[in-house]
This record gives sequence, C-alpha cells and structure tokens, in this order.
Amino acid sequence: IGVWIKGENNDGYEPRYQELAQAIRGKFREAEVSGFVGRRGSFEIEINGQLVFSKLKSGGFPYTEDVLDAVQKAYDNKPMEKISRSRTSCIIL
Repeated sequence: IGVWIKGENNDGYEPRYQELAQAIRGKFREAEVSGFVGRRGSFEIEINGQLVFSKLKSGGFPYTEDVLDAVQKAYDNKPMEKISRSRTSCIIL
C-alpha cells in the first residue's frame, strides 16, 4: 500500500503529516507513507495513486479514522471512495 500526502510547506502541514503517517504505520506496518510539498493551501492524500482527499476541495483537514478506513479498503482490494468529511484548519472566536 502506498500513501502519498502532499501539502503546503508551512507550520500546519508537518504536524498533520506526522500524525497521519504515525497512525497509518501503526495500523498498516507494510504501508509506504511519503510526504511531499504541494500547492499553496493544499493537503492531499493519494492511496495507491488514487486521490482520496483534497483540502482544496473540502476546505479542511481529514479525520484520521477516515484515512485509516480508506487505507483498509485499499488493503482489502475494495473500491475506495473520496473522503468527504473534514475538520477546519483553524477556528476564530
């Protein structure tokens, strides 16, 4: 299983990448998880070459459990759906 996470090179990308990478590697030891610098404002996840999440389209970051579910589907050779749920990147009170 190959998981590629692309995001803008800023302070918010690295912690979210590390959180997801750790969760994926913890559940799927054989998964190859790689991080790349992407477009401004982006945070995109591809699994085996299929785009399953885009912050540019959803407006926020994915929930870890949704990403793990998508990786599980890839592992089980089941069709993957795009992740539609997201959490906002910041909240202004």
